Amino acid sequence: MKSNLISYCTLWFLCLGLLDMNDEVKSVSVMEGDSVTLNTDVTEIQSKDQILWLGPQAIRIAGLRERDLDMFDSNVTFGDRLQMDNQTGSLTIRNIRYEHTGLYKLQIIRSRATSYKTFNVTVYALLPVPVITSNSSQCSSSSESRCSLVCSVLNVSDVTLSWYKGISVLSSISVSDLSISLSLPLEVEYQDKNTYSCVIYNPIRNQTTHLAMDLCKKCPNYSDLVYMISSPLLTLAVFALYWKNKRTAQQGKQLCGFELCAKTVEQAETVVEVPIQVELDSKTRMLNEKSSLSSDE
Repeated sequence: MKSNLISYCTLWFLCLGLLDMNDEVKSVSVMEGDSVTLNTDVTEIQSKDQILWLGPQAIRIAGLRERDLDMFDSNVTFGDRLQMDNQTGSLTIRNIRYEHTGLYKLQIIRSRATSYKTFNVTVYALLPVPVITSNSSQCSSSSESRCSLVCSVLNVSDVTLSWYKGISVLSSISVSDLSISLSLPLEVEYQDKNTYSCVIYNPIRNQTTHLAMDLCKKCPNYSDLVYMISSPLLTLAVFALYWKNKRTAQQGKQLCGFELCAKTVEQAETVVEVPIQVELDSKTRMLNEKSSLSSDE
């Protein structure tokens, strides 16, 4: 009996022109991994109603007759992802995959009329996060005023990759069915304070990466580099010279006696009398003067 139903419905599909390209086609877009429901727009199926679903390549994937549900060999292509509502005949595909993209055709045979629907289901692959890198592995010359960048995504299809300055599109590149890698260059001023972002998108979703300006690096100025290197060395040299002179002065003080001291600061050899000897000479002169006064009296 079921075999007769299948043959009967298949004959109706062919004879009544369900595959006719003139039928109204409803477009449905869905991301890979999501679920999608193809609605029959029937409130409730009657006991005499018959429903048949065809998947891509016109393969029978689900049928309903007198509330008797048949999923045919849909598990070969869809596994356990298909679910048909026995009240409305609507078809749900859970965890849909990229290979499930295609035309899905519906035939509803009722007591007074036969209706047809066609759904063009497009499954979009998950979007990768765009990667922004410097276009050069080395730092840029200090004389250069612009930084070269590139935004890249790998193994994508049916997407558009764009550079944005704020909310304005600067440049874009698109790919259709082929799974390829995309790259989009950009040059910005080093002192630019605007917000830049790289966006990959399809009709359903998008992924955005914002530009971090510290990705652009300038080579240090040569004079600054010399100063950075020489400044610590100069400081060290001055400190060493100061320490050497200090030690030399200390050694000179240790060699001083009660009479003479050699002064060695700045390599000068000036001999000076010790303060103690100067004081003794002064006292001697005072005694001599007193003696002279006494003899005169």
